[in-house]
Amino acid sequence: MPGFEVLYQAAALCLMYPGEDFRARLPLLREAAPQLREFLDHAALTPERELAEHYVRTFGEGNRHRLQLSWWHVGDNTWQRGRELNRFHELYRAHGLTFSDDEPADFLPGVLEFTARTGELELLTGYRDALDQLRDRLTELSTPYASVLGAVCATLPATRAGG
Repeated sequence: MPGFEVLYQAAALCLMYPGEDFRARLPLLREAAPQLREFLDHAALTPERELAEHYVRTFGEGNRHRLQLSWWHVGDNTWQRGRELNRFHELYRAHGLTFSDDEPADFLPGVLEFTARTGELELLTGYRDALDQLRDRLTELSTPYASVLGAVCATLPATRAGG
């Protein structure tokens, strides 16, 4: 995975809610991860409030573009999701890390940050089909966030189905 750590960290920041300091990070993100230029150019030209509203419309609770990876495998089944989330926590602990209670352990930006810090691809490759589905749905929605998922997916081995 040489060289993808910076991309994963930058993608994680792009997929977080665009808070106050996001705009200040854009030049650094553009320099560090040119693969994300389509999204970063959009973010730079979009007023802050509009960008935040777009994020909520795109990733808000109850829509088809969730950033919680286990949802793509088990949906809203609480028991199965709990088992999946345990797997995330176990892998984080095995690397000496804990996950904040601010977001669930399967929150894609957190998984990307974990991968950037550890080089451990297990979660991204294990949920490759979910990443592909999310990328496809974001593409259908014509949102610049699709290019962020596209850049991440381009770094991962293809699925058996050729995705």
